[in-house]
Amino acid sequence: MLLRFLGGFLMALADSVPGVSGGTIAYIMGIYDEFIGSLHDIASRDKEKRKKAVFFLIKLGCGWIIGMVLASLIIASVFEAHIYVMSSLFIGFILASIPLIIIDEKDCLKGKYINLIWAVLGFALVCGVTYLSTHVLPGVDSLKWGEFDAIQGVYIFLVAALAICAMVLPGISGSTIMLIFGIYGAVMEGIKGFIKGALHLDFSYFMGLFIFGMGVIVGICTIVRVLKVTLAKNRSAVTYFIVGMMVASLYAVVMGPASPSLENPSAPLSLDTFSIIWFVIGIGCIVGLQFLKMKLVKKNG
Repeated sequence: MLLRFLGGFLMALADSVPGVSGGTIAYIMGIYDEFIGSLHDIASRDKEKRKKAVFFLIKLGCGWIIGMVLASLIIASVFEAHIYVMSSLFIGFILASIPLIIIDEKDCLKGKYINLIWAVLGFALVCGVTYLSTHVLPGVDSLKWGEFDAIQGVYIFLVAALAICAMVLPGISGSTIMLIFGIYGAVMEGIKGFIKGALHLDFSYFMGLFIFGMGVIVGICTIVRVLKVTLAKNRSAVTYFIVGMMVASLYAVVMGPASPSLENPSAPLSLDTFSIIWFVIGIGCIVGLQFLKMKLVKKNG
């Protein structure tokens, strides 16, 4: 119970800010396969599978909701105010996570080096999208009713579907995708505005969040079915693809401060703005998380 609640809580924190994917956290916590399996089995005709999936997702979901509310009210604003510190922290997260995933998946990686092509494809995909974000892709300034048009509504829906796919995959985070496509600030402000506005019966952000939510549902239904099949049939290729995306997400984090979707875009992370202290803290957090997982798993047999 504690492992799954904590997993959901940490996944929400990871999903809320550009950096590490919630899927990466699930991988490190050792609940990734159960997470994907539960999402797939929630619509199963097998009553036992469906019941087991519901209980797992309730435990995970309770932690995720608390983490996301906390993140949207506090962490999102801290992220932009201290963008270089947070970027250094996330680089530590990512660099510490990559070897842990490789070690955990060594059996499916070893001897199947032909699948390195998938790592290259994952790397190229993330780098390409990150580059396009500062040259071609549009953005959305607000999810408040009346401040976005129909075309932007479709854009929000499509980016939401793509972002949830990234959140589920252990690689680039969904928030990084939202940052790249220029809707991160609008979504976080929308969540915060909806929470505060609900106390005064102000639901002006509801429609924008509803469109975003529909994109999330469509995206997660699609990616879970694909992942369930591909992990079963070719886990090696999927893992190589994920590792490639994670390596490329370092570039996405470095370029993150320059994203046009931020209220005050800055220069990309450089050696002068890089914080070695927060980088080490990021590594320490992931190592500590791995240690905690091992302790909880050992305690529960």
